[in-house]
Amino acid sequence: MSSDKAALDSLRIDRTTSARRNPSWVAPVLVAILLAGGGVFWWLKQPKAAVVETVTARVQESGSGGGQRTLLNASGYVTARRAATVSSKVTGKVIEVLVEEGKKVEPGQVLAKLDSSNVEAGLHLAEAHLESAKTALEETKPNLEFAQRELKRFSDLAATKIVSDSDLRRAEMEARALNARLVRQTSEIAIAEREVEQWKQQLDDTIIRAPFGGIVTSKNAQPGEMISPMSVGGFTRTGICTIVDMTSLEVEVDVNESFINRVQPGQRVEATLDAYGDWRIPCKVIAIIPTADRQKATVKVRVGFDELDPRILPEMGVKVSFQGAALETAAETRGNVMVPKTALQNADGRDVVWVLRDGRAERRAVTIAGVEGDAVLLAAGLNGDERVIVNASPELTDGSRVREKAKR
Repeated sequence: MSSDKAALDSLRIDRTTSARRNPSWVAPVLVAILLAGGGVFWWLKQPKAAVVETVTARVQESGSGGGQRTLLNASGYVTARRAATVSSKVTGKVIEVLVEEGKKVEPGQVLAKLDSSNVEAGLHLAEAHLESAKTALEETKPNLEFAQRELKRFSDLAATKIVSDSDLRRAEMEARALNARLVRQTSEIAIAEREVEQWKQQLDDTIIRAPFGGIVTSKNAQPGEMISPMSVGGFTRTGICTIVDMTSLEVEVDVNESFINRVQPGQRVEATLDAYGDWRIPCKVIAIIPTADRQKATVKVRVGFDELDPRILPEMGVKVSFQGAALETAAETRGNVMVPKTALQNADGRDVVWVLRDGRAERRAVTIAGVEGDAVLLAAGLNGDERVIVNASPELTDGSRVREKAKR
């Protein structure tokens, strides 16, 4: 019996050893690893948050009232309404240039002279023809007077039948012929006089004069060069010099068509030349050109100086600030929020800014109250203390995940 029991015990499975080899924590660990792997896979599939640069929108501090506020900033160039490259009416060789750069000229002043030798020869020939025609006329006049006296004498004798009719007719024909010759020679004198005037005009065309008063800004030709009113290629010049009327200087500005509603004729403007950054020049809007540039989406605005200054030169770069109505009290600006210009964008014809909120970008429509330097004054849309995204990417959409750039 004992041997049978021993045999049965040898066939029994020892489960205590199996339990020691498979502890109870293995299954939970495997589940945790699977969950962690799934989480990592999900996180990798999520779109990465874009790194953005932000600033804090701040409420504008109350300042002194009664000043002008800037509605719009723009840039342009100083231009002259009266400027011309002076050329000649005829093609010829320059023999003398009487101006230099920077020289002031008066209307009608001689600027240059062309070779006139051929024109002078033609003029002398025309004057000789005129003298010849006058001499021939003086020769015909006494012959006509004599023929008229003979005709009268023959007419008196024909009444008494002393002379024949043929003699009377011959006298009449001679008088009429001389009279016709006199008329023709008189016309030839008139033609010769017109010819002389024509040559004199051509001679005058070889002298180039200033069409208006101004300053010579460039000298384009030298003695010995050919000049022509048309571009014929080669080394032929098309102008002697360029004259600018300094009293006609103004500023031409290209304004984005989205903001042209902030500009009005007669509006006050403050201009600053790039060459004189601390000099504020009072100006005003002369006119808004009634057409837009479809390529640049801008409208040209003419701005005139209240008072000209010798420091203002053509083609100078200039920045202008279009001024709004005067603020009566400082309370009118209280509550407005200041953000950088780089935070402002235009979407669907409206001004918007991007705000960082809970790790996502939120688009806010705003109302612009004015511009002060590199900052924009907002009348509505922000309350202040929001984190505003600057230099936002065009691909940014409402609700996009973003991450604030670390401050250095």
